[in-house]
Amino acid sequence: MNDVPLADADLDALVPDWIDWAAAAKLLGVTVSRVRTMIREHELAAAVPRPGAGQQIPADFIQDGLVTKGLPGLLTVMHDGGYDDREAIAWLFTDLDLPGRPIDALRENRGAEVKRRAQAMAF
Repeated sequence: MNDVPLADADLDALVPDWIDWAAAAKLLGVTVSRVRTMIREHELAAAVPRPGAGQQIPADFIQDGLVTKGLPGLLTVMHDGGYDDREAIAWLFTDLDLPGRPIDALRENRGAEVKRRAQAMAF
């Protein structure tokens, strides 16, 4: 990983596609209110990708009409370890030699290693 703290990472450069809460709700087949609850309960994560933009969700957090498998558990581990949504998103989209980024491993159903690494970061 690079030397930039996760809190200072350029999310707009790391995350290729962002969606607003309404688009996330439509993809998931739920209401915007439910998306808000999902963010609060760490089933999803949201951040402001660039100055002037509202909170958005990385598009890769939704796969085939569902939250990407393993994401809610991983976000809970990271939040329990003291990371906020912005830091969790930065970590998920940073190349960690898994191979590749943690979000890619989750989307390819290789989440065990990602969760293990997240648990190790919490200590």
